[in-house]
Amino acid sequence: MRITNKLIDYVTEEVAGQDAIPVSRFLKNKKNVSEFLIAEELKKDIKEVRKLLYKLFRQDLISSIRKKDKQKGWYIYYWTLKVGQIKKLKTEIDLKKLKTLKKRLKREEDHIFFVCENNCIRLNFDQSTNFEFKCPECGSLMNQQNNEKNIKELKKDIERLSKKIKE
Repeated sequence: MRITNKLIDYVTEEVAGQDAIPVSRFLKNKKNVSEFLIAEELKKDIKEVRKLLYKLFRQDLISSIRKKDKQKGWYIYYWTLKVGQIKKLKTEIDLKKLKTLKKRLKREEDHIFFVCENNCIRLNFDQSTNFEFKCPECGSLMNQQNNEKNIKELKKDIERLSKKIKE
């Protein structure tokens, strides 16, 4: 698996949010970059950049070293993107998504769902009985929903993601 900008963006967004993408992209192919340089280059406030760096650090996507500034006496952190972690995190993200899809599939297969004609809300059998099969939103009668389409789509998504993980 090649480390592309698309892959870096995907992993970064999943673990730290879309705001962190410019930071991880900036650190790609660089080593020990000052947090002040990152803030300057991205034209962002140093506090905002630090917040994003700490998010990425907590997910083990970047590493840092600390050096003392001899003139001011402050510690300055220098950051490096951990390229090896990107592949690992992508696999973890995909496995988590696969697990969620399998849970959803099981729920779809094991339950009967009801919807009103306006599609206000979707309830399982127990919830529907609590409302006497009347929509809590609009008050109209709720009918059993055919969820075969949902099941088919979930199975496709699971198959596609499983293939992707194996690659």
